[in-house]
Amino acid sequence: MEECRRELTIYGKKIIEKGLAAGPGGNISAREGDYVFLSPSGFFLDEIGSDEWVKVHLETGRIYGQARPTCEISMHLGIYLAREDVKAVVHTHPPLAVGMVSAGARLKPLFPDFVALLGRDVPVIDYVQPGSQEMRRRVVKSLGKGNVVLMKNHGSVCVGETLKEAFARSWLLEETARSVLAGNMVGKIKYLSLKEIEGLENMEAEDYRKTLLKKK
Repeated sequence: MEECRRELTIYGKKIIEKGLAAGPGGNISAREGDYVFLSPSGFFLDEIGSDEWVKVHLETGRIYGQARPTCEISMHLGIYLAREDVKAVVHTHPPLAVGMVSAGARLKPLFPDFVALLGRDVPVIDYVQPGSQEMRRRVVKSLGKGNVVLMKNHGSVCVGETLKEAFARSWLLEETARSVLAGNMVGKIKYLSLKEIEGLENMEAEDYRKTLLKKK
């Protein structure tokens, strides 16, 4: 469990370094057996010490210690309960990606890493009240068996078998938005074709790279 807390501290700092959240925005968690460790409410993600992550029992929701967990705890627990394969949840507020989808745009396969980490499509849901049961329901439903969902006027939720994998997806979403905006400034973007996407999905090299993200 100490290793879990240490990793959360590392990736909390990375999220702020990459500009994926500002101030006390965003929240992350990791699962260790029957327990989930979540970011405490009101904290900047890069200021959370390894002993400050809030321990919660996955099945009962019991909170250990005096710190208050993120108000979006229900969403995190809902994802873990629905997906046994998920060991980490990264919820950030990537400014460019959120701005684009809030304006009605969609993020589509633009380069190989998009296909490898995000898949063929990134689902988008309309704004819902943060921390609400409706948010939990819609995020869990939209994720399905996928790994990413974008919420208009709010942020993104990315999951993975490791914090590294979930973080990589969150970072890549924002980099995709950056590339789309740059492309649209100088011309018309050509997205990958279905044939090109299928070719990437069958690449052994991409499978190997994805396997590395699942290692701590």
